[in-house]
Amino acid sequence: MAYTPAQRKEHIREIQHYLHAISYYDTQIPRIIPDGIYGKETAAAVRAFQRRYGLPETGSTDMRTWDKIVSVYNSFVNNDPVAYNIFPSPTFVLGEGDSGLLVYILQAMLDDIGMSYDNMHRVTVDGRYGRETSDAVMRFQRSVNLPQTGRVDAPTWNILAKTSEHINRAGE
Repeated sequence: MAYTPAQRKEHIREIQHYLHAISYYDTQIPRIIPDGIYGKETAAAVRAFQRRYGLPETGSTDMRTWDKIVSVYNSFVNNDPVAYNIFPSPTFVLGEGDSGLLVYILQAMLDDIGMSYDNMHRVTVDGRYGRETSDAVMRFQRSVNLPQTGRVDAPTWNILAKTSEHINRAGE
């Protein structure tokens, strides 16, 4: 069966996807947009990849280059999860009336802690920072000897995150 232009375009797009993903981990690889066209940008990204990973700098994707790109991609993607720094800043404070993703994460940590420790209570995870969340934060703050404000500042967040991480690692 002959290698069709559509198959060639799909293989080019595949290598471009790998290179695109690698560029987020390795800034020496130019970021390209996968379009299925092996143009100047793709050749430059392949050449940069070859230079970075000790391959002959041809700008062409031979089998050795293909295998190395796939290997590097897999090593990044299948590595330990990347920690996501979500707390906005050292001076930020989360409190009653707030809502959204950060509140969901806070409530999930508090609920985890509530399931694991008898002196803590579980909370509803709904993304809205109300009285129940505030009370749970105060209980947590009291248990770790922080000022009992019911609001989450960086010190409260840091200890919450470490406590939740410890709980989750213990369950592995």
